[in-house]
Amino acid sequence: MAEFAQLHNKTAVVTGSSTGIGRAIAMEFARAGANIIVHYAHSTEDAEKTAALIQQETGSKAQILQCDFSSQESVQTFPDQVWKIANEVDIWVNNAGVDLLTGDAKEYPPETKLQKVLDIDVTSTVLLSREVGSRMQTQGRGVILNIGWDQADRGMEGVSGELFSVSKNAIMGFSRSLAVSLAPQVRVNCIAPGWIKTAWGEVASDEWQQRVLDETPMKRWGLPTDIAKMARFLASDDADYITGQVINVNGGAIR
Repeated sequence: MAEFAQLHNKTAVVTGSSTGIGRAIAMEFARAGANIIVHYAHSTEDAEKTAALIQQETGSKAQILQCDFSSQESVQTFPDQVWKIANEVDIWVNNAGVDLLTGDAKEYPPETKLQKVLDIDVTSTVLLSREVGSRMQTQGRGVILNIGWDQADRGMEGVSGELFSVSKNAIMGFSRSLAVSLAPQVRVNCIAPGWIKTAWGEVASDEWQQRVLDETPMKRWGLPTDIAKMARFLASDDADYITGQVINVNGGAIR
C-alpha cells in the first residue's frame, strides 16, 4: 500500500519559511520527499539553519532564496529567480506575512501597519499566485496553498484583529476565485489557522493563554506542525479532488 501524502520527486517553494509555520511546512514537505526552496526576507542565518535541518533530518535537497516582499518590483522578479534554479515547481506555499505582534512593526502606527499587511500579506500573495499559477498551467500541473486566518470572517476585537481581518479575508476570497481561474491544471486551497503557538504565543500573557484554552474545544494551542500536516495533505495527490477550499485548522474553535 502506498504511503499517505507523499511528495517524492516534487519541488516546493515555501515563502517565509526560515522560521515558524513556514519552517514547519518546509520540514513536513521534505519528510514527504519533496525538495525545498526556502524563501526568506532578512535573516540569512535562519534560512541557512532551516535548509541545514531539512538536509540533515530528511535527506531532501534544500536551497535558500532571498526576496523582500515589501518591494513590488522584487516580488515580480522572484518567480524568475525560482525557475532559474528549479526548472519546474510543483508546489507553491504563500506563507510570508508581516509580524505585527512581536517584530519591529509592533510599534508602527495603525496606518503604517495597514500598508505593511497590504503590501506583504495581500499584494505579494496575489502577484505571486497569478504568475506562478500561469507557469503551472503551462506545466500542466501544480498546487498553490495560501494562508488565511480562522477568525477573519467572524471578527476579533483590537487593531491587530482588524488588520488581519482585512488581509486574510482578502486572501481567502482570492484563493477561491483563483482556484476557478486555474482549474483543472492547478489546484488552489487556503489553510486558515486558529491559535497557533508561534513567537507571540510563547510570550503571550496569562490572560491570553487562558483565552486560547477557553475558545478552543481541543483545549490546547495549535502547533506549527498541525498546519504543516494539513499543508502536506493538500499538496499531495491524495487531495487531487480538493480545490477552492478554505480549511480551518483551529482545534474546533467557533468564536
